[in-house]
Amino acid sequence: MPPFQASAAPGQAGAGALVLFTLGSTDCALPRESVRALLPLPRLDAPPGLPAPLAGFLNLGGAAVPVLDLARLLGLEPGEPHPYRHLILLDRAGGPLALLVDRVAEVLPAGLPLRAVEREASLGGVVTGMVEAEGRPVHRLDPDRLLLAQESAILDALTRQAGERLLRWGAGGGP
Repeated sequence: MPPFQASAAPGQAGAGALVLFTLGSTDCALPRESVRALLPLPRLDAPPGLPAPLAGFLNLGGAAVPVLDLARLLGLEPGEPHPYRHLILLDRAGGPLALLVDRVAEVLPAGLPLRAVEREASLGGVVTGMVEAEGRPVHRLDPDRLLLAQESAILDALTRQAGERLLRWGAGGGP
């Protein structure tokens, strides 16, 4: 049974193009327009003491990019560890953000029927709808709702620290 329950009433409109990915046995998707890039999982810098959902930092052209373990963040069972996990790179107001997922599967076309999700069953509004792909429910996530304001502020502070560390070690891409 999926961890989020769709309401019985069909949604008002179709979904735009979606990037489909897996978190353990759960299929999720993000709006295509919010995804900047899809990356293979590189080596991450993970200093001790990071919050549990923060997998570490990616050095992307000299900039420290925080990487959130999305399954942990959402309280889902992660999939089996394997070397072919992916990062989904997003742009956000505080700077780029990468999401660690088990595997990116495909881009679903625009126009799939989007069903509404009851707010109580949507992890504080993170899941904004459901679509069906190949007979399986797919949970559409809103990237702007992944972090609470306080979590975002903490993440921004940790990212600044990681960026300063990169600069101290000469890995900041500067002259």
